[in-house]
Formats: sequence, C-alpha cells, structure tokens
Amino acid sequence: MTRPDIASYAAKIELPDQAARAAAAEQLGRRGRALGRLGDLGVWLAGCQGSFPPKPITHPRLLIFAADHGIAAAGVSAQPPGATAARARLIAGGGDAAGVLAAELGVPVEVVDVGIDGEPGGHVAGAYKVRCGSGRIDREDALTDDEAMAAFEAGARIADAAVDSGADLLLTGTIGVAATTAAAALTGVLTASDAAAVTGRGSGVDDRAWMRKCAAVRDAMRRARPVVSDRLRLLAVAGGADLAAMTGFLLQAAVRRTPVVLDDVTVSASALVAQRIAYRAPEWWIAGQSTAEPAHQRALERLALTTATDLGTNLGAGVGALLCLPALRAAAVLLAVISEDAPYGEVSGVAPGPEAGPVSLTHAANGGNPPDADTKGHREP
Repeated sequence: MTRPDIASYAAKIELPDQAARAAAAEQLGRRGRALGRLGDLGVWLAGCQGSFPPKPITHPRLLIFAADHGIAAAGVSAQPPGATAARARLIAGGGDAAGVLAAELGVPVEVVDVGIDGEPGGHVAGAYKVRCGSGRIDREDALTDDEAMAAFEAGARIADAAVDSGADLLLTGTIGVAATTAAAALTGVLTASDAAAVTGRGSGVDDRAWMRKCAAVRDAMRRARPVVSDRLRLLAVAGGADLAAMTGFLLQAAVRRTPVVLDDVTVSASALVAQRIAYRAPEWWIAGQSTAEPAHQRALERLALTTATDLGTNLGAGVGALLCLPALRAAAVLLAVISEDAPYGEVSGVAPGPEAGPVSLTHAANGGNPPDADTKGHREP
C-alpha cells in the first residue's frame, strides 16, 4: 500500500477567513460584548464560513467511529468488549443518549465500524472496517502500518462524503471499550506527561483497575516515544483504528474548510496527532465539552481550544458535541440580529484588521506556525 503523504496537509490547510472574524469581532465590540461566549462562537463561525454575519447552521452531521481495543484484556475498563458492538448498533438505530439527542436536534448520525471485534450489524456502516479489534498496546502495536493508513484514509474519505452531501457543521464522537487508555497514551506522549497524570477513570473503574490502567498507559507510552515524530506510525503503535480514522477525518474537514465540534478525550487525542501534522487545523475545531478525564484537559490546553459549552457530561459517542449545537445555532442567529448595519452574506471589502484578540478561540492565529513552547515551557515533542 502506498503511504499517504500526510505532510502535505500542512500546506493544504488554510486559516479561516480573518476578514470575517475581524468584522464579527468589531461588531461585538460595539455592543459591549453583550453576547458573552455566544459572541465568541459567532466569531469562530464567521471565520469558518467566510461570512459576516455567520449563516444559520442548517445541515449538521454527527460521525461516530467505533472500534475495540485489545488493551481491554488488561482489565482497564468497567465495560466488557462486546459492549462496543452493542452500543454502536443501538446508536445507529436511534437509541442510547447520542441517538435520542441527535433525533431531538434533527442531526443525522452515521456510526462507522472501523475496528469492532465482531460484526455489529443493524445500521452500522461496515464498509471502512480495517480489522477486528486492535493489538494490546502495552505489549504490541495496535495496528499494522497498512491498517493505520487504511483507517486514516477512511476518515478522510468520510469527511469528504459528509461535506459533499451538504454538511455545514461536523460533530464527532467515538465508541470503544478501553479507548480512553489509548487516548491517554497518545496524549501523554504528545504532551510529555507522566502516565499517572493523564490516566483517568474512563468508564468508571475502581482503584485497582485504575492502577492497572495506569501501568498499561505507562508501558504503551514507553513503546510509543521512539516513534513520536512519525505521526502515522504513532497511531499504529499506541492508537487504534478509531483514533487513526478520526485523525484523517479532522484533517480533511479542515482542508474542506468545514467547522468541526470535538467531543471527548478520544477525539481530542486524535486532534493532538492532527495538530502535529498541520498546525492550522485547530482553527477549524472547537471543543464541545471538557470532561473529567485528565488527558482531555491536557489535550485541550495543548490544542489551545476553549470549550463551547460545558454541562459536566461524559457520555462520549458525540453527546458533548451534540449539546454544543444549540449554542452554535443561537450564536449564528443572534450575531445576525445585532449586525443589522452589516449586509448578510459573504464578506466583501472588509479589511483584515487586527486579530480578534480575546474572542479568539485558539492561539494558532499566528499564521499557523507551531509554537516553540507552551505556557509551562514545554516544547513540542
């Protein structure tokens, strides 16, 4: 299999429209920041859409990648491996919290099996499956290099298909028993953190299981450090099919200039890998929530993403991203209402002006160049 030129994403991904962002920020400044955080969301949307005021969100779409993780055999999850297939089937059929909430909000849902250990059936899409489950990352690679490539490219194709179908906002989620263990390992390596500092309770494990999980994350990180500079190889060693597919999905969505709402720790771990490939990409994303998982907190800090709405949920499967949708819709509508002195539609003749400053949702407005060091002095690995 030909290795995809993932380095080309850095050149293909551009910043959102800075003129639209500046115009939105200026309008908010005239109103004394009356919209608060909704104004921030409106500025982000305006830049992503290249339109001031931002257009209403009419075709959101939720994409969920599902895969099992071999590290579950180490006793790191409170859920049995078979739960992945069952939950994927339930959500695809309109059940579970994600399926019910998506139906309430009028959001189409596609659950994609990229690595479930078994055949979930039902309405779960199986055309992109790369393998059944993954290797146990504390002892062996999660995927072969070819499987990591296949999953990455599958994610990119799924992003293309969603945008081509008319999606104007992409919501993300994952399903997978022990997925938070792989996410913690990737986050730990990419943020130069200790295993204990990025290992959370995940599905609700007790102290003994947490210690096993921490040891698994430590061992996976030890195996992953030598390949940290090879992003695709890193996903093969310590990730999984869902994480690799999500990485390709996030990058291709940025190439297609389509905004994305990130969900939980697994999605944020993929976003960290994607950021290392193309530093402009995070400008196209927003965090739907901030969970109690320590790896999630570290990832969002390193991505420099602000949480859109935070209700304290930790259900995964895109629920946090879905809960962000009403706020984003309100932001688009309200920014249009207070901008009656500006024409609706594409920005025309608006000078780029200064950066949005306090309303910027990321710190990557430096032309997309990677930062030399974070606020604590840590350099990128």
